[in-house]
Amino acid sequence: MGRLYLVRHAQASLLTQDYDQLSAPREKQARLLGEYWAHRNVVFNRVCSGPALRHRHTAQLVSDAYRKAGRDFPPPTIADEFDEFQGEAVLSESLPELLANNRKIRERHSALESSSNDVAKRANFERLFEAVISMWVSGGIAPRAAEPWRDFCARVNRGLSAFLVKSCKGEIAAIFTSGGPIGVAVDRALHLSAQDTLRVAWMSRNSSFSEFLFSEDRFTLSSFNVFPHLDEESLLTYR
Repeated sequence: MGRLYLVRHAQASLLTQDYDQLSAPREKQARLLGEYWAHRNVVFNRVCSGPALRHRHTAQLVSDAYRKAGRDFPPPTIADEFDEFQGEAVLSESLPELLANNRKIRERHSALESSSNDVAKRANFERLFEAVISMWVSGGIAPRAAEPWRDFCARVNRGLSAFLVKSCKGEIAAIFTSGGPIGVAVDRALHLSAQDTLRVAWMSRNSSFSEFLFSEDRFTLSSFNVFPHLDEESLLTYR
Protein backbone atom coordinates (compact mmCIF):
# COMPACT_ATOMS: atom_id res chain seq x y z
CA MET A 1 0.00 0.00 0.00
CA GLY A 2 1.13 3.53 -0.73
CA ARG A 3 0.66 6.42 1.68
CA LEU A 4 -0.79 9.76 0.66
CA TYR A 5 -0.79 12.75 3.01
CA LEU A 6 -3.19 15.58 2.26
CA VAL A 7 -1.99 18.72 4.02
CA ARG A 8 -4.17 21.72 4.81
CA HIS A 9 -2.34 24.98 4.19
CA ALA A 10 -1.11 27.12 7.09
CA GLN A 11 -3.42 29.88 8.25
CA ALA A 12 -4.29 32.38 5.56
CA SER A 13 -5.18 36.06 5.99
CA LEU A 14 -8.91 35.98 6.65
CA LEU A 15 -10.77 39.32 6.41
CA THR A 16 -7.91 41.08 4.65
CA GLN A 17 -7.65 42.29 1.05
CA ASP A 18 -5.69 39.17 0.07
CA TYR A 19 -6.88 36.03 1.87
CA ASP A 20 -4.44 33.89 -0.13
CA GLN A 21 -1.41 35.27 1.71
CA LEU A 22 -0.28 33.18 4.67
CA SER A 23 -0.65 34.94 7.98
CA ALA A 24 2.94 35.82 8.87
CA PRO A 25 2.79 34.62 12.51
CA ARG A 26 1.31 31.32 11.31
CA GLU A 27 4.10 30.43 8.89
CA LYS A 28 5.46 28.63 11.95
CA GLN A 29 2.69 26.04 11.50
CA ALA A 30 4.21 24.87 8.22
CA ARG A 31 7.81 25.00 9.43
CA LEU A 32 6.90 22.85 12.44
CA LEU A 33 5.27 20.30 10.14
CA GLY A 34 8.44 20.07 8.05
CA GLU A 35 10.58 19.69 11.16
CA TYR A 36 8.23 17.02 12.52
CA TRP A 37 8.36 14.90 9.37
CA ALA A 38 12.11 15.37 8.86
CA HIS A 39 12.81 14.35 12.46
CA ARG A 40 10.77 11.17 11.93
CA ASN A 41 12.56 10.29 8.70
CA VAL A 42 9.46 10.55 6.53
CA VAL A 43 10.86 10.38 2.99
CA PHE A 44 8.51 11.53 0.24
CA ASN A 45 8.69 10.14 -3.27
CA ARG A 46 6.35 12.74 -4.79
CA VAL A 47 4.86 16.05 -3.72
CA CYS A 48 2.06 18.03 -5.30
CA SER A 49 0.51 21.39 -4.50
CA GLY A 50 -2.69 23.15 -5.37
CA PRO A 51 -2.25 26.36 -7.36
CA ALA A 52 -3.08 28.89 -4.64
CA LEU A 53 -0.26 30.90 -3.08
CA ARG A 54 -1.16 29.57 0.39
CA HIS A 55 -0.76 25.99 -0.91
CA ARG A 56 2.57 26.65 -2.58
CA HIS A 57 3.95 28.72 0.28
CA THR A 58 3.07 26.02 2.81
CA ALA A 59 4.85 23.42 0.66
CA GLN A 60 7.87 25.73 0.38
CA LEU A 61 8.11 26.22 4.15
CA VAL A 62 7.94 22.45 4.70
CA SER A 63 10.62 21.97 2.05
CA ASP A 64 12.84 24.60 3.70
CA ALA A 65 12.58 22.76 7.03
CA TYR A 66 13.67 19.53 5.31
CA ARG A 67 16.68 21.19 3.73
CA LYS A 68 17.63 22.78 7.03
CA ALA A 69 17.61 19.28 8.54
CA GLY A 70 19.93 18.10 5.77
CA ARG A 71 17.26 16.12 3.91
CA ASP A 72 15.88 16.30 0.40
CA PHE A 73 12.27 17.19 -0.37
CA PRO A 74 10.87 16.62 -3.88
CA PRO A 75 9.99 19.81 -5.78
CA PRO A 76 6.18 20.02 -5.86
CA THR A 77 4.26 19.75 -9.09
CA ILE A 78 1.25 22.09 -9.34
CA ALA A 79 -2.22 20.73 -10.05
CA ASP A 80 -5.19 23.06 -10.50
CA GLU A 81 -7.54 20.25 -9.52
CA PHE A 82 -6.56 20.71 -5.87
CA ASP A 83 -7.68 24.33 -5.66
CA GLU A 84 -10.41 25.19 -3.12
CA PHE A 85 -14.07 25.67 -4.03
CA GLN A 86 -14.99 29.24 -4.96
CA GLY A 87 -16.44 30.26 -1.63
CA GLU A 88 -15.84 33.99 -2.05
CA ALA A 89 -17.74 34.00 -5.35
CA VAL A 90 -20.61 32.04 -3.80
CA LEU A 91 -20.86 34.51 -0.93
CA SER A 92 -20.53 37.74 -2.91
CA GLU A 93 -23.04 36.76 -5.61
CA SER A 94 -25.61 35.20 -3.28
CA LEU A 95 -25.55 37.59 -0.36
CA PRO A 96 -27.68 40.48 -1.73
CA GLU A 97 -30.66 38.25 -2.49
CA LEU A 98 -30.25 36.29 0.76
CA LEU A 99 -30.21 39.50 2.78
CA ALA A 100 -33.48 40.48 1.15
CA ASN A 101 -35.23 37.15 1.63
CA ASN A 102 -33.59 35.07 4.38
CA ARG A 103 -33.99 36.11 8.02
CA LYS A 104 -31.24 33.80 9.30
CA ILE A 105 -28.71 35.29 6.88
CA ARG A 106 -29.80 38.84 7.75
CA GLU A 107 -29.25 38.11 11.45
CA ARG A 108 -25.79 36.67 10.86
CA HIS A 109 -24.83 39.52 8.58
CA SER A 110 -26.06 42.04 11.17
CA ALA A 111 -23.95 40.32 13.83
CA LEU A 112 -20.92 40.60 11.54
CA GLU A 113 -21.56 44.28 10.86
CA SER A 114 -21.87 45.07 14.58
CA SER A 115 -18.82 43.06 15.70
CA SER A 116 -16.99 44.96 18.42
CA ASN A 117 -13.50 43.50 17.83
CA ASP A 118 -11.48 41.37 15.43
CA VAL A 119 -12.16 38.13 17.30
CA ALA A 120 -15.92 38.66 17.16
CA LYS A 121 -15.71 39.78 13.53
CA ARG A 122 -13.86 36.62 12.54
CA ALA A 123 -16.31 34.38 14.42
CA ASN A 124 -19.37 36.11 12.96
CA PHE A 125 -17.96 36.01 9.45
CA GLU A 126 -17.34 32.28 9.76
CA ARG A 127 -20.94 31.70 10.90
CA LEU A 128 -22.27 33.68 7.96
CA PHE A 129 -19.91 32.05 5.47
CA GLU A 130 -20.68 28.52 6.66
CA ALA A 131 -24.44 29.14 6.48
CA VAL A 132 -24.25 30.42 2.90
CA ILE A 133 -21.90 27.66 1.72
CA SER A 134 -24.13 25.01 3.31
CA MET A 135 -27.08 26.36 1.31
CA TRP A 136 -24.99 26.24 -1.85
CA VAL A 137 -23.90 22.64 -1.25
CA SER A 138 -27.49 21.54 -0.64
CA GLY A 139 -28.69 23.24 -3.85
CA GLY A 140 -30.61 26.02 -2.13
CA ILE A 141 -28.67 28.65 -4.08
CA ALA A 142 -26.91 28.41 -7.44
CA PRO A 143 -24.68 31.42 -8.12
CA ARG A 144 -23.70 31.62 -11.77
CA ALA A 145 -20.20 32.93 -11.11
CA ALA A 146 -19.12 29.93 -9.02
CA GLU A 147 -18.24 26.39 -9.99
CA PRO A 148 -21.10 24.16 -8.72
CA TRP A 149 -20.38 21.92 -5.73
CA ARG A 150 -20.84 18.77 -7.80
CA ASP A 151 -18.34 20.02 -10.40
CA PHE A 152 -15.89 20.95 -7.64
CA CYS A 153 -16.03 17.41 -6.23
CA ALA A 154 -15.62 15.90 -9.69
CA ARG A 155 -12.59 18.14 -10.30
CA VAL A 156 -10.85 17.09 -7.10
CA ASN A 157 -11.56 13.43 -7.79
CA ARG A 158 -10.09 13.77 -11.28
CA GLY A 159 -6.98 15.22 -9.72
CA LEU A 160 -6.73 12.41 -7.19
CA SER A 161 -7.20 9.76 -9.88
CA ALA A 162 -4.56 11.35 -12.10
CA PHE A 163 -2.14 11.60 -9.19
CA LEU A 164 -2.68 8.06 -7.93
CA VAL A 165 -2.40 6.40 -11.34
CA LYS A 166 1.20 7.63 -11.56
CA SER A 167 2.16 6.12 -8.21
CA CYS A 168 4.76 3.45 -7.58
CA LYS A 169 4.19 0.54 -5.24
CA GLY A 170 4.66 1.53 -1.62
CA GLU A 171 5.42 5.18 -2.33
CA ILE A 172 4.88 8.04 0.12
CA ALA A 173 3.37 11.20 -1.33
CA ALA A 174 1.95 14.52 -0.16
CA ILE A 175 -0.52 17.01 -1.59
CA PHE A 176 -0.74 20.54 -0.18
CA THR A 177 -4.26 21.87 -0.55
CA SER A 178 -7.30 23.27 1.28
CA GLY A 179 -10.07 21.93 3.49
CA GLY A 180 -12.52 21.38 0.64
CA PRO A 181 -10.37 18.95 -1.37
CA ILE A 182 -9.48 17.13 1.86
CA GLY A 183 -13.19 16.71 2.53
CA VAL A 184 -13.67 15.31 -0.98
CA ALA A 185 -10.82 12.83 -0.42
CA VAL A 186 -12.46 11.65 2.81
CA ASP A 187 -15.73 11.28 0.89
CA ARG A 188 -13.88 9.21 -1.73
CA ALA A 189 -12.76 6.85 1.04
CA LEU A 190 -15.94 6.78 3.15
CA HIS A 191 -18.79 7.67 0.73
CA LEU A 192 -20.26 10.59 2.66
CA SER A 193 -23.23 12.81 1.91
CA ALA A 194 -22.57 16.27 0.50
CA GLN A 195 -23.29 17.98 3.83
CA ASP A 196 -21.07 15.54 5.73
CA THR A 197 -18.30 16.14 3.21
CA LEU A 198 -18.64 19.87 3.89
CA ARG A 199 -18.55 19.29 7.67
CA VAL A 200 -15.31 17.34 7.23
CA ALA A 201 -13.89 20.23 5.20
CA TRP A 202 -14.66 22.68 8.03
CA MET A 203 -12.88 20.46 10.58
CA SER A 204 -9.39 20.42 9.04
CA ARG A 205 -7.03 22.58 11.09
CA ASN A 206 -4.42 24.70 9.38
CA SER A 207 -1.24 22.69 8.69
CA SER A 208 -2.88 19.45 9.78
CA PHE A 209 -2.52 16.34 7.66
CA SER A 210 -4.76 13.40 6.82
CA GLU A 211 -3.29 10.07 5.77
CA PHE A 212 -4.75 7.75 3.14
CA LEU A 213 -3.58 4.27 2.20
CA PHE A 214 -3.96 3.32 -1.43
CA SER A 215 -3.29 0.61 -3.97
CA GLU A 216 -4.55 -0.04 -7.48
CA ASP A 217 -8.08 -0.77 -6.27
CA ARG A 218 -8.23 0.74 -2.77
CA PHE A 219 -8.32 4.20 -1.23
CA THR A 220 -8.66 4.08 2.54
CA LEU A 221 -8.65 6.74 5.25
CA SER A 222 -6.00 5.96 7.87
CA SER A 223 -6.06 9.17 9.94
CA PHE A 224 -7.78 12.54 9.72
CA ASN A 225 -6.86 16.08 10.84
CA VAL A 226 -3.63 15.12 12.62
CA PHE A 227 -1.48 17.91 14.11
CA PRO A 228 1.09 16.55 16.63
CA HIS A 229 3.55 19.24 15.53
CA LEU A 230 1.29 22.06 16.75
CA ASP A 231 2.01 22.15 20.46
CA GLU A 232 0.92 25.72 21.17
CA GLU A 233 -2.71 26.69 21.63
CA SER A 234 -2.21 29.82 19.52
CA LEU A 235 -1.28 27.65 16.51
CA LEU A 236 -4.54 25.68 16.52
CA THR A 237 -6.54 27.52 13.85
CA TYR A 238 -9.22 26.63 11.31
CA ARG A 239 -9.11 29.45 8.75
